[in-house]
Amino acid sequence: MRKAQSSWSSVHDYITNKIAEESALHFTLVDPDKACGKVLKNVRKLGKSMVEAGTDAFLVGGSIGVSERDTDAVVQELKGLGVPVILFPGNITGISRYADAILFLSLLNSDDPYFIIGAQVLGAPIIERYGLETLPTAYIIVGYGGAAGYVGKAKPIPYDRPEIGAAYVLAARMMGMKYAYLEAGSGAPEPIPPTFIRYAARVKKNLILIVGGGIRTPEKAKAAVRSGADIIVTGTIVERDLEKGVEIIKSIKKK
Repeated sequence: MRKAQSSWSSVHDYITNKIAEESALHFTLVDPDKACGKVLKNVRKLGKSMVEAGTDAFLVGGSIGVSERDTDAVVQELKGLGVPVILFPGNITGISRYADAILFLSLLNSDDPYFIIGAQVLGAPIIERYGLETLPTAYIIVGYGGAAGYVGKAKPIPYDRPEIGAAYVLAARMMGMKYAYLEAGSGAPEPIPPTFIRYAARVKKNLILIVGGGIRTPEKAKAAVRSGADIIVTGTIVERDLEKGVEIIKSIKKK
């Protein structure tokens, strides 16, 4: 069964065109495990608020407790709000036929081959059957790492070794990836430092650089964008303080 027909002919083109117009984008991350529990009681209401504030897409995914049923439910709640809904899977249970696209992730600094290529092989036939657009993404865990780093058996890159992060981004570019995602982990005490982002931005060329984890203030968001992030992702702050999430979105948008 193929996914429901989407209004997005190409999510990748949508993203690249918006970056060309606006310089930096914001994605709102929604975790199905939390959204279908007690933290987020009204996903669609939250989604509307984020779109009104200027978010450019939704990421749907999480590292623990995510089922395909819950993922389907959240994706369907967010569909039709005017921006793409993109899967951000922690495993093959995070695939939904109803999404507009999927970050086809390879966790490059994992010690477990499963997260580098194993899960991708298992998920590829499902993604093909659902007709999902794939966005080839190098996933790179940095600093704190959080649940994504722990579950993915990653060897997080220290914040004070930005040259290692840049080498991973360079390798991703040479392997033909279209995106590189620097992840500090949900709820990280501190976001990825500007210097680390700048090192990665110097070598990205045509790669789209995504930065997430620990971005809780407009100042931190603007610092990431000034350092070279094309897209910033916030999730935990939106769950805990919707108004602060709106402020972050507005802070990176051109006036």
